[in-house]
Amino acid sequence: MTGLFGFRVIKTAVAAFAAILIAHFVGIPSATSAGLLAILGLDTTIKRSIKTVVDRFFASILGLLVACALFGILGFHYWVIPLYILVAFPAIVKATFKGGIVTNAVVVFHVFNAGAISWPVLWTELQLLLIGLGSAMLVNLVYMPNPEEKLAKIRGEADECFSRIFAQFARTLRNADYVWDGKELIEADKKVEEGLALARRSLENQVVKADEFWSVYFYMRKQQLESIQTMAQLVSQVYRKISQAELTAELFDRLEQDVKSEHYTGRAEDMLTELEERFKEMSLPHTREEFEVRSAILQLCRELNRYLKLSKKDKAPHVT
Repeated sequence: MTGLFGFRVIKTAVAAFAAILIAHFVGIPSATSAGLLAILGLDTTIKRSIKTVVDRFFASILGLLVACALFGILGFHYWVIPLYILVAFPAIVKATFKGGIVTNAVVVFHVFNAGAISWPVLWTELQLLLIGLGSAMLVNLVYMPNPEEKLAKIRGEADECFSRIFAQFARTLRNADYVWDGKELIEADKKVEEGLALARRSLENQVVKADEFWSVYFYMRKQQLESIQTMAQLVSQVYRKISQAELTAELFDRLEQDVKSEHYTGRAEDMLTELEERFKEMSLPHTREEFEVRSAILQLCRELNRYLKLSKKDKAPHVT
C-alpha cells in the first residue's frame, strides 16, 4: 500500500482526517479548514515539520494582528485585501516566517468572510490553527519510517560498485588493450549521492540524539570516489604490460574483496607498503615508454595510499 500511494500521502491523509474529526467534535464551523491547515503543516522530516508548524503558526498570528487593524479601521471591503497583502506579507517575511504566508492567508480570509472582528471569530481561527497544525505535528512525531534498512541496502550497492571498479582496474592493468567504459563510476556516484541524501533526512528525524554514522560513511565514500576517479585516469595511462602493472593489479584484487568489508582490514595497506619497497629495489626504466608507464603506476600507488587513509580514518578497525 505504501508503495502505491507513497508514505507521505498516507500521513497527509491521516493528519487531515484527524484534524477534521477533532474540529468537528469540538464544534468548530468549517471543520474542513482544520484539515487544510494539517496538510500545510506536514513536512518530510521531524525537524523540518517543527520549523514548518512554528512558521505557519506565528505567521498566522502576525497576519491576524495586521488584519484586525486594517479591517477594524477600513472595514471589510475587497479593496482592503490587496492592501493587507502589501502590508502583512513583507512583515511576515521580515519576521522570518515566510513559510507561513499561505496558512496566514487561509485564516485571514476566514475572518474577512465572517465580516466581524470579535473574540468568537478569532478564537475559532486560533482553534483551527492549533488543531490543524497540531495534528500535522503529532502525525510526524508519532511515526517516521526507519531508514536503517534502506541505508544498509544502498551501502551494499555502493560497495559492490566500488568492488567492480577495482576489478576493472585490475583487468586494465593486466591487459593494456582492454577498454573500460567506466559505467561503474557513474553507478557508484549515483548510489553515494542517494545515500548522502537519505542520511541527511535521517539526521533531521533525530531530534534528541543524532547518530551521524551514515552521513560520515557516505561522505567518506564520496571523498574516496573522487580519489578513484583520479586513479581511473592514471590506470588509463598504463598502455603497455610491465611487471609493475601485474603487481599493482594484485593489490586491486585484494581491494575488490576488502572494499565490501564493514571494517578496515589493513591488508591492502600492508600490500601497498610491500609493493612500494619492491619498486625501489627494481632497476630504472630503460625506455621512455617504460618510464611513462612506471611513472603512472607510481602516481597510482600514491593516490591509492590516499584512498586507504580515508578508509582507515572513517571505517572501524578490524578486530581479530
